[in-house]
Amino acid sequence: MSAAEPGAPLLVEVDPFDLPEWLGETDVVWSGGSGLRTAHLVEGALSGGPGRQTPCDLLAVDEAYPTIVATDDTRVRAHRAWRHGQVLVVLHGDRVTLAAPGTRWTSEGVLDAMSRLARAVGASPEHFAVHLRIGDDR
Repeated sequence: MSAAEPGAPLLVEVDPFDLPEWLGETDVVWSGGSGLRTAHLVEGALSGGPGRQTPCDLLAVDEAYPTIVATDDTRVRAHRAWRHGQVLVVLHGDRVTLAAPGTRWTSEGVLDAMSRLARAVGASPEHFAVHLRIGDDR
């Protein structure tokens, strides 16, 4: 990890196999807590039934105005992972976050990120579903 850049939050890489085991064992739904059109960071959660829920946000790492959202090192790692069919999993504070190239999220981007997460935890993407909120179109 490189030294923190001014204004960039600390994002610590997480091994997907350190995530809850149930992500690879049951049907999983990612639900957005806010609309995709609201920002580069979309809060959400993964759930796999009663008692099985974990925060999982989406971060578009290339947003740079009014402040940068990721260090250059994190951006490079996110782009590299994406180019190789993977997604970079990080901790943003105490929340699991999927970091990917771009400045905003689209519905296709969310589906792609969840498919990549499914494969990262050893699950079939067929066992993952997505519940989207539209948000403001500004």
